[in-house]
Amino acid sequence: MIKLYDNGVYLLHGSEIVESAQEVKARTGQEISAEDAAKNTMAYGILKDHNTSGNMEKLQIKFDKLTSHDITFVGIIQTARASGLEKFPIPYVLTNCHNSLCAVGGTINEDDHMFGLTCAKKYGGVYVPPHQAVIHQYAREMLAGGGKMILGSDSHTRYGALGTMAMGEGGPELVKQLLNKTYDIKMPQVVGIYLDGEPMKGVGPQDVALAIIGATFANGYVNNKVMEFVGPGVEKLSADFRIGIDVMTTETTCLSSIWKTDEKIKEFYEIHGRVEDYQELNPGDVTYYDGMVYVNLSEIKPMIAMPFHPSNTYTIDEVNANLEDILHDVEKKALVSLDGAVDYSLQDKIVDGKLYVDQGIIAGCAGGGFENICAAADIIRGHYIGSDEFTFSVYPASTPIYMELVKNGAVADLMEAGTIVKTAFCGPCFGAGDTPANNAFSIRHSTRNFPNREGSKLQSGQIASVALMDARSIAATAANKGFLTPATAMDVEYKGRKYHFDQNIYANRVFDSKGVADPSVEIKFGPNIKDWPEMPALPENLLLKVVSEIHDPVTTTDELIPSGETSSYRSNPLGLAEFALSRKDPAYVGRAKEVQKAEKAIEAGTCPLEVLEELKPVMKTVQTKFPEAGEGNLGIGSTIFAVKPGDGSAREQAASCQKVLGGWANIANEYATKRYRSNLINWGMLPFITEEEHDHLSFQNGDYIFVPKIRKAIEDKASEVKAYVVKDGELKEVSFKLGDMTDAEREIIVKGCLINYYRG
Repeated sequence: MIKLYDNGVYLLHGSEIVESAQEVKARTGQEISAEDAAKNTMAYGILKDHNTSGNMEKLQIKFDKLTSHDITFVGIIQTARASGLEKFPIPYVLTNCHNSLCAVGGTINEDDHMFGLTCAKKYGGVYVPPHQAVIHQYAREMLAGGGKMILGSDSHTRYGALGTMAMGEGGPELVKQLLNKTYDIKMPQVVGIYLDGEPMKGVGPQDVALAIIGATFANGYVNNKVMEFVGPGVEKLSADFRIGIDVMTTETTCLSSIWKTDEKIKEFYEIHGRVEDYQELNPGDVTYYDGMVYVNLSEIKPMIAMPFHPSNTYTIDEVNANLEDILHDVEKKALVSLDGAVDYSLQDKIVDGKLYVDQGIIAGCAGGGFENICAAADIIRGHYIGSDEFTFSVYPASTPIYMELVKNGAVADLMEAGTIVKTAFCGPCFGAGDTPANNAFSIRHSTRNFPNREGSKLQSGQIASVALMDARSIAATAANKGFLTPATAMDVEYKGRKYHFDQNIYANRVFDSKGVADPSVEIKFGPNIKDWPEMPALPENLLLKVVSEIHDPVTTTDELIPSGETSSYRSNPLGLAEFALSRKDPAYVGRAKEVQKAEKAIEAGTCPLEVLEELKPVMKTVQTKFPEAGEGNLGIGSTIFAVKPGDGSAREQAASCQKVLGGWANIANEYATKRYRSNLINWGMLPFITEEEHDHLSFQNGDYIFVPKIRKAIEDKASEVKAYVVKDGELKEVSFKLGDMTDAEREIIVKGCLINYYRG
């Protein structure tokens, strides 16, 4: 079904995989090096067109367009305003799809929307009102273009199927673009995704995506690389099908994606009235890839990603055939993810030897596409979901899609069966809509199924589970009244309905400044929209207290700062910070704030030892070796340890919440994604790496670590720093690596954060 090549390979004429340069010469008569052939990838060409450095090894990218949703755009614009923003230099689209249905926090939600609308007017942007479209569907319909690059503040910013290289990053990277700065990165490796064959009837894009994620996530095969989709199987897929696979590439932890394009993609642009934005893309005649994933589409069966990660994949047939064993395996894995905080069992979901599901949802940028919902309607037509616990909800990804589904009768088919059809909203993807009951099991065509992401709260004893599936098999399960069923088991006539896009929906409702700023507009600030607090520059020496220690194999950004109810505070840095690690380590905030008292005393010109008594013996020990450490050259703050933090969402708050609570660093064995590490740096936090095994660390929760001359180390471009664990009246030397950092990143850390960096 899926094969991963151990080494780099050549692709001839876009169709033939060849494993050596010698074979290339034998077949083509050409002598071409891997280095030269790598320049023939589609990714290389697009990156070259957008690179401003003149050096293709060290890229400085300027994007064509930007996009953000309403959990991120307030913080981004506030940061940019504090850094000198005058107008949006490139198109910047603000969508309102993440908190539009939240009823928490009084007027907070609509206040943020009015902030977005007035900023779009003042700085020359685009404002998409609530319920009109989820962020990525609007981008597909109105922003994507062949050979273009888009940067978004949501991790699933992926429009590769349309010929657009898109990346999801933390807010500070968008701030840089708003201030006419660049996105700095080493030239990424490019991995070919070779699609062969054709999907069988009933298999959808989520099935293909989950199969790829299951094969590549754990081994990091495409981590921080570009996935380039090629091969004869591409042309067998519709535009919607390709889009559905593409959006899920984020869950492999790749950097970006790009696909070869053809007449089907040209038709997509024609349908949306933008045929001039189409560009045919193909790899060169001889192209070198740093790796290759061979995917036989014909062999892929309906898939399910069991809790609590998109890579925890099985075929649905496997689950049904080995139900007790697989559920038991999931329960064992849950012991790690849930830290034993709740009793967790799935055995009660076995009813008459079958898996009973409590909830089915098709939603968001992954599931809410036109073809997905049409297929679901075809499957459920003539059936009904029943009157028991099982519920079924469908969220079209945009109002134009919703209208077409109404016109062609798909909505009627769904509703007659007992389905609730709702407006465009990302809530079910991150715990702000359709939160399941305690102990419930939900199947979703959405992007993630991390612990607590569906909205449960471990600290309150609540837990629910989400499994990821394709819309087709979710509909088949709904037609079977909640019993897990692959779509391939249903005898269905798929109508293959054609899509018609009504551009008047957006023309009549979306505010588009056409890039014209109006400085006279006054921004509307709700009472919960707060400025960023002042953040000090990096001191000469640092004293860090470890205030959280996480030993899970991977720590997600949802665990670092939960979504769901926290979205009401996304515009209030200090208010949001109260939720940091709340579902993973509820004591973290209190510990961090206690240590922060010392730094605040330093900033106020008073003695930190007087406000935090435990510092007295610590500093006494430090000064036995570093007598100069103290007044005028010392910063005091907190740090956390996690094995591999940063998988998941691009939300910068995972880092900024730590920063506003006095965090100065993270310590990790490795960072799960580039974007999380970038978020740390942009908020002035040191991305320390320790090579010590996580179960044999020199330090533990509650210990202090003294880092002497850290400012000089950063300024001198040191790759490694010495530090000392302060314990039992002794100093134990440890070493931390910093990894690669650009000169600008080092200066940001020295200045204390991106805002300080731009203020000068």
